[in-house]
Amino acid sequence: MTEDGNERGCCGSSASEKVSGPAMNQETGCCTPQEVTSGKGKRSGSTPCSCGGSLPGGATFKPDPALSPQESPGIRTTTSDITSANRWDHFLARWGVNRMGHTVEPGLYLLGNPDSESRVFASANYSLSFDALRSALASRDAWILVLDTKGINVWCAAGKGTFGTDELVHRIGRTGLAKVVSHKRIILPQLAAPGVSWPEVLRRSGFLVEYGPVRARDLPAYLANRKATPEMRRVEFPLGDRAVLIPVELVTAFPFMIIPALALWFLGVRFIATGWVLAFLAGTVLFPLLLPWLPTKDFSTKGLILGFIVMVPLAIWGTGSPAAFPLAAAAATLLAFPPVTAYLALNFTGSTPFTSRTGVKKEIFRYVPVMAVMAISGAVLAIAAVALRLLGVI
Repeated sequence: MTEDGNERGCCGSSASEKVSGPAMNQETGCCTPQEVTSGKGKRSGSTPCSCGGSLPGGATFKPDPALSPQESPGIRTTTSDITSANRWDHFLARWGVNRMGHTVEPGLYLLGNPDSESRVFASANYSLSFDALRSALASRDAWILVLDTKGINVWCAAGKGTFGTDELVHRIGRTGLAKVVSHKRIILPQLAAPGVSWPEVLRRSGFLVEYGPVRARDLPAYLANRKATPEMRRVEFPLGDRAVLIPVELVTAFPFMIIPALALWFLGVRFIATGWVLAFLAGTVLFPLLLPWLPTKDFSTKGLILGFIVMVPLAIWGTGSPAAFPLAAAAATLLAFPPVTAYLALNFTGSTPFTSRTGVKKEIFRYVPVMAVMAISGAVLAIAAVALRLLGVI
């Protein structure tokens, strides 16, 4: 579940990317039966629903050795209140301050006054994910199982495998969850699906996996009748969600933008310094804002187009006259800086529902060499033009 749309997926895990296991019922969050094949491509029956109680092939539940709870650190207490300290933590996380330090302790948390029949929800230990979940469960009694995702949000962690089958099974056992609740059902964020194999979780822990809605804020409506509307299942990426990504990207890129720009400025190459800053701002600020309206499908070509559009006015301004040097400088600008914008644009491939892991890999191998050739050609042209001017040739 996202932080009301503010947690985005990453690491190339697309909402449309195929994941292992049977298809999920769009209303209940259960997995529906579908044909499965053996390693040789032969049909070998069908998978059951994850909200049932059986396993593929008639297998039975066998406790995993990792399920021993003797090292359990105990049950922690939380509330649904978001304090000023929590909001400050969210602000720092959005601005990339101590980027991997916004965490909560993994383990089992009680919210309200839960009993053995209360529902169990799973969360990443990224503080924004945890806070989104607990605040959405206001006035409810529930158990929250926090996985150790290394401070990474649900979708990213699912792509990396830290919000995965092994960690879920381990955490169920480590906390002694089977002794805390009388039922065997755990509700996971829908965006965790790429990392979790429900048959393995069922086989190794005995717990059934149910997928909640994409956004945590939809949980109350979902829990009212245990059905999800199509909107609850759909991953969206509106303007607000895109804009919230800008601060952390800008902060990350800032040293690489400002230090070379200042050096070029004081060296007197102010035209190039301006182009360098514009290329960075286009890739970190304009790109996410304009993403849906930029032509082409690939982020690389979208970035190249945006970079070219941004650089055209600068190239025209820098030309000034039809003399050789201004023309060379303009050509170098149009060659060297759009690839910078395109490269920065690739950072957003893991933050959107528009891409898949395999698609991103193909795009990188296809376009990064092109970007490198363009950037190097522009740099060589700029250096050559400056050198020839100093020698009085142009």
